[in-house]
Amino acid sequence: MNVLESEGKTSVKVVGSNGQISLGKEFAGRQILVEEREPGVWLIRTVKVVPHNELWLHEPATSQDLALALAWAKKNPPRGSKLATLFGSPVNEPKKPQRKSRQARSE
Repeated sequence: MNVLESEGKTSVKVVGSNGQISLGKEFAGRQILVEEREPGVWLIRTVKVVPHNELWLHEPATSQDLALALAWAKKNPPRGSKLATLFGSPVNEPKKPQRKSRQARSE
């Protein structure tokens, strides 16, 4: 058995004059990692790159917290609330002057 046959799908590509090769439409838009193992030997793998400031989202403790929060949100759908009940009357709302009734004005 040939070594190439045992590793899966193998194809021969030609590097164009601009230094590019085509991997095929099934990889269009995907990110890849190209490792040069030694001169003329490359390992190409598809990857998902996570920005450094989002790495904390992939830590086990954070993943567990997010799973719990999502489960809670699923069991407790949002519902309306009356802000005045929660916080009282708005602080910056100007009070409307009370108008005198017609009887009070005529006196």
